[in-house]
Amino acid sequence: MESTARAGIDYRANHALTIKEFPYIIRWRDDRCKRCGSCTAVCPVRAIVPAVRVQRVVSSEGATPTPTAKRRVVHVVEQVNDMERYCTGCSVCALVCPNEAIYPEFNPQNKFLHYKNKGGEGYKRGGRRNDPSISTLDRIKFTRISMLTDPALDAGRHEFRVRTYLGRILSPDRLPLSVQGDMLQVDRGKDIFIPPVREIYPIMIGSMSVGALSPPMWEGLAMGVTYLNEIEKMPVVMCSGEGGMPPRLLRSRFLKYFVIQIASGYFGWDEIIHALPNMVEDPAGIEIKYGQGAKPGDGGLLMAQKVLKLIAGIRGVPMYVDLASPPTHQTKYSIEEAVAKMIQSMSMAWGFRVPVYPKISGTKTARAVLNNLARNPYAAALSIDGEDGGTGAAYNVSMDKMGHPIASNLRDCYLDLVKQGKQNELPLIAAGGVGKKGNLAANAAALIMLGASAVSIGKYIMQAAAECLGDEYNRCNLCNTGKCPRGITTQDPKLYRRLDSAKVAERVVEVFKAADVELKKIFAPMGRSTELPIGMSDGLSIDDKAMADRLEINYAC
Repeated sequence: MESTARAGIDYRANHALTIKEFPYIIRWRDDRCKRCGSCTAVCPVRAIVPAVRVQRVVSSEGATPTPTAKRRVVHVVEQVNDMERYCTGCSVCALVCPNEAIYPEFNPQNKFLHYKNKGGEGYKRGGRRNDPSISTLDRIKFTRISMLTDPALDAGRHEFRVRTYLGRILSPDRLPLSVQGDMLQVDRGKDIFIPPVREIYPIMIGSMSVGALSPPMWEGLAMGVTYLNEIEKMPVVMCSGEGGMPPRLLRSRFLKYFVIQIASGYFGWDEIIHALPNMVEDPAGIEIKYGQGAKPGDGGLLMAQKVLKLIAGIRGVPMYVDLASPPTHQTKYSIEEAVAKMIQSMSMAWGFRVPVYPKISGTKTARAVLNNLARNPYAAALSIDGEDGGTGAAYNVSMDKMGHPIASNLRDCYLDLVKQGKQNELPLIAAGGVGKKGNLAANAAALIMLGASAVSIGKYIMQAAAECLGDEYNRCNLCNTGKCPRGITTQDPKLYRRLDSAKVAERVVEVFKAADVELKKIFAPMGRSTELPIGMSDGLSIDDKAMADRLEINYAC
């Protein structure tokens, strides 16, 4: 051993990783850098550091130049080769550099996953799955363009009503109504339960909790939703996610624009129950979360780095502890029991005035859940979250290798309802990968025509409203760590002060107004203006025969 050390061989250095093993390599231009330190100061994971390096410079000077070697000390920016501080490619360094002297470059030859799993714990990350391929939704085209036989509408001048319903819709023969002469009378003698129904916009903001999102981000979304409802007259609703809601919002008139989620961790529900007597408005709905599309079979997880004072107070827990929700509601062991207890008890809490529905992961068992709900008069809808859904924290293996695509899962459930004659009774809400490539309106319209009454978006609105830096190449994806460089998914004031909630609200409004225009452009050629083309699958085509057969839509090439 002594002779090896004297020979200058250090086997510890042999176990160090080269930068080529990392997912992103920092490209730094010495000639452009002015050593201001902005890049190293803003890096959320400390993947780059200022360093001092000794350089050997050979120069020739004098009348008879003779090459001489000199050494000089230079200041540089170096990438750290510690896998715990790997570059995520968020490009915040490039954003703040005044001279474009630094940027991250994706390394397709990386061996990141070979080294990231340490201590017997699988790699957890935020963001979406590492799948840059084109999704099924983005391959669907709208090919039913009416012309002479069934005249199309003018999307620019015709009056449209792009709305849907949240809540079970009874058929006319089951309503306590009777016609007496020219008047429609309510027969109050009939003992029948009329389910609560809300008219909403067919694109809703999905469950992202207070805690998962930073205060400015959540506030910006809430302000945008309120503006859309009260100024633009678009009844957009937003789901609170697990974790409760700000106490002032629970007691405000704006609560009617929110769907409150109750999940298996029951976080924040003490505050909600205590606020019930003082609520001046009912919420738009109650969502009972049983599963998430990005991690089916797993419960929720808010990591300790994000459980600061504000979040701990709302959720009623200590600070700096991991908040893990069980995979299922611990007091319910079957969907039948869940329906009987959870849906009925939530309906009773609000006097049967509020639609209550479950949210499940997209899986092959979704149809079993649906068929049970179809028999229950208190179930208002079913929300299905497909495999491409974003998440705040999940094991990499769950995000990449588990789950069911939303298109075929939704289609199976809708066709089951058709067989039962209940396709217009129990609404289906589709989520997971909507707008993954930016085509929000087209993806939403495709899901509606496959059978959805509404679609739910989460990651898309983060990207569109707050310029989220993450992508499907595992770029950034720091959502779970509390180090979000944009300030979207962090509880660190130093980071979330970068985000302007007013700007977020402005972008939310712009996104929905643009989506509304595009939906009208899609529905107009089909002659639909006063009702959504739910299940109108004859208007869809796809260029893959197997997909066409699976979804029971047209094959076109």
